[in-house]
Amino acid sequence: MKRLLLAALVSFSCIQAESVKDREGAVRADKARMEADKRWAYNDVESGFRLAQLTGQPVLVVMRCVPCLACMGLDTAVLMESDELSTLLDEFVCVRVINANALDLTRFQFDFDLSFSTLFFNGDGTVYGRYGSWTHQKNKEDQTLAGYKKALEAALAIHKGYPANKPALAMKQPVQLPFVNPTDMPKLAERYKRDLDWDGKVVGSCIHCHMIGDAMRASYREKRQPVPDEWVFPMPAPETIGMSLSNDQVAAVSAVIVESPADKAGLKPGDEIVTFAGQPLVSSADVAWALHCSGDSAQHEVVVERGGVETKLTLDLPSGWRKMTDTSGRASAWSLRAMAAGGLNMVDLSDDERKARGLGTEGMALWVKGLGMHGPHAVARNAGFLNDDVLIEVAGIKARISESRLHGHLMQDHFKGEQVTVKVLRGGKTLELRLPMQ
Repeated sequence: MKRLLLAALVSFSCIQAESVKDREGAVRADKARMEADKRWAYNDVESGFRLAQLTGQPVLVVMRCVPCLACMGLDTAVLMESDELSTLLDEFVCVRVINANALDLTRFQFDFDLSFSTLFFNGDGTVYGRYGSWTHQKNKEDQTLAGYKKALEAALAIHKGYPANKPALAMKQPVQLPFVNPTDMPKLAERYKRDLDWDGKVVGSCIHCHMIGDAMRASYREKRQPVPDEWVFPMPAPETIGMSLSNDQVAAVSAVIVESPADKAGLKPGDEIVTFAGQPLVSSADVAWALHCSGDSAQHEVVVERGGVETKLTLDLPSGWRKMTDTSGRASAWSLRAMAAGGLNMVDLSDDERKARGLGTEGMALWVKGLGMHGPHAVARNAGFLNDDVLIEVAGIKARISESRLHGHLMQDHFKGEQVTVKVLRGGKTLELRLPMQ
């Protein structure tokens, strides 16, 4: 009966989330469903930790943006609880959080651009690991749970070894941030309160997780300070260092790019990563977190299991490695396009496209595929930029560069109130325009 009710309500949520008007219905249906659920503590993190301290169980906290279609399939599959998943969930104190308004940032740090994330804790607050799936983020209908189950099993194994293994978890712990709570951030404090407005428009009162990163970047821009790498290129995917990890395992290498840092370290397809930078892993999100916490250059020990034998490898991250991160598919790209590019949405032309336009392969050729229409996203349009322009020089940079890397340069070397010189190709002519920084 529970599964039939859940199926009906989840389906209702999916339908309701299709339009702005119905987002309210999706959130309210989720609240009605989860407050009646005996497993999940709804939007009450502290009660979860108190119960964990009493029972000795680990804590599992799901962070879910309910109105977002991204990760809807994964969220549905978790709530539907197959028998196998239900048995694993029984081992945890389970908490579901649907907004970031009152989120304790000294405890909760993860990939803020994902619509579904899970964090695993000891009852004393020690982080065991993180789970997040860009495969599910990109495919809202994907309901596969193999990787999620593996993450739960890995978290339980870490819990079993606690506290003897606590030193190995040191790098998993949150880092110091300038704000304790999202509503401490000036850009969010102007509009939001700690509590959701259930008596009014609840969706409009909700701080979405991606807004945390947006507000963090804005805090640096307002002070005319360079935005740190970790906020321009957050949570680098394993692909940034040249490897892909299977989505149905904890951290199994599925592909390695030749001459990449991963390749030079000796990683091979089929390797099972046991520890990364000394951390036991629960999912690829733990690899992303370790990379997130790495500096401009770093060296990490990676232990892999290959053919039943554990092997130690050394991963060298050269200076500037992080700037290879592709941020174009992230929610944070929206605010970056406003702050750094006035609403320009750009794509580096392929070699074939360059050839068709008579351009070389070494220089900048960022094609404007879209322009914002309103507010800060209309700044480039108002400055004279047009769709189909090709940027060939920005602020003196002429070399081939991705949109993500250009954003990084403009967010770190140019500040709010400045105007940078941009040369564009339009109709066979080179024009010079000025792009305001925000």
